[in-house]
Amino acid sequence: MNAVLIAVLVMLILSLLRINVVFSLAVGALIGGLVGGISLTDTVSIYTDGLGNSASVALSYALLGGFAMAVSRTGLPDAVVQLALKIVGKEGETKKKSLSKVLILLIILIISCFSQNVIPVHIAFIPLLIPPLLKVFNQLKIDRRLVATVITFGLVTPYMYLPAGFGKIYHDILFTNIKESGLTIDKGDITAAMALPALGMIAGLLFAVFISYRKPRRYEDIDIDQGAEESTGYTTRGIIIALVAIVAALTVQLLVDSMIFGALAGIVVLYFSGALKWSEADPVLTNGMRMMAFIGFVMLSASGFAKVLQETGDVEALVKDSVALIGGNQMLGAFLMLVIGLLVTMGIGSSFSTIPIIATIFVPLCLELGMSPIATICIVGTAGALGDAGSPASDSTLGPTSGLAVDRQHDHIWDTCVPTFLHYNIPLIIFGWIASVIL
Repeated sequence: MNAVLIAVLVMLILSLLRINVVFSLAVGALIGGLVGGISLTDTVSIYTDGLGNSASVALSYALLGGFAMAVSRTGLPDAVVQLALKIVGKEGETKKKSLSKVLILLIILIISCFSQNVIPVHIAFIPLLIPPLLKVFNQLKIDRRLVATVITFGLVTPYMYLPAGFGKIYHDILFTNIKESGLTIDKGDITAAMALPALGMIAGLLFAVFISYRKPRRYEDIDIDQGAEESTGYTTRGIIIALVAIVAALTVQLLVDSMIFGALAGIVVLYFSGALKWSEADPVLTNGMRMMAFIGFVMLSASGFAKVLQETGDVEALVKDSVALIGGNQMLGAFLMLVIGLLVTMGIGSSFSTIPIIATIFVPLCLELGMSPIATICIVGTAGALGDAGSPASDSTLGPTSGLAVDRQHDHIWDTCVPTFLHYNIPLIIFGWIASVIL
């Protein structure tokens, strides 16, 4: 029995049964370690050591949550909501409401895509943009599963296809690991190799928009507890200060490559401008950190889970077992490699971390099967990206949930992970499989 397969399945089954994701990851790691031949004591030790790998990420998300809640005290979210309500129009204006729905979803999609390549802030925009818009979503009866699907598309597809921002990092990791695994490639071929898989992502998005979540869905208007008195409105000065704080946060983040110090820079601007009162700063920041704490704990647990899976050595065993089934068949080989990539990324929650694990095994296998260099790039790149959408431990699903679930009407597993898994991983496998055969 393969430890990786068992651990991932245990984690996914427990998550689907609505068991807390942090607990599911811990139990999955424990069972995976034991199945992989690691003693109970060593499994616990490895899991604990692995937690530290995501400590900085967890702190980053906590501070971003505090910053987002502090920005809410300036009145900027009120201004956003009022502007959105003006766009929405009156209850009877059905056509205008339909256009408003399209416009809001399009804006969210563009901002999500820009967060990967143009202004690479990843999920930092979500706690600032999404919570203030929840009441607007409610009025338009937008299914939040659709919003989650739109955001996840923007968080995954651009880095897969475009060599800029986070996409440059992904392409560099892909290029380096393929080269070190024995295949010389042209970095410019990566974009061409990932074109068909990216089209698969687009197909999944269109299916979600026009078929799966086209119908209206009702939610209650629930006020979000901010741990302090509610904002009494917004002023021009408050909005200007909020925008300056956001620009400061993004600038510092890009300059020093740290979400932690970016968030701190934004909070400092709000402190010393007077937009955030000293007397209520502590409860506001604490509640903001609490809003993002779930992501932090999941990322910590996912790092421990990934460490245990790597120590079992069963990723290589999983591939070797698959090789015995392939028998020189390119189509079967491509399919099994994509499925293995899906399982690995679903478990560890990071496409960027999956590439180094699978490239050393997949590249020689692709060469043995007689696949072209561009088909090999497609296999490894798609196998790495598979599972980022849909994984309970991925920030591409945790991010949307953090914004959509602040009023407790959106479930991480059933409203974010399952919809994004179905709409993106299935077409990714299909389009990636076709691309690996025809390229």
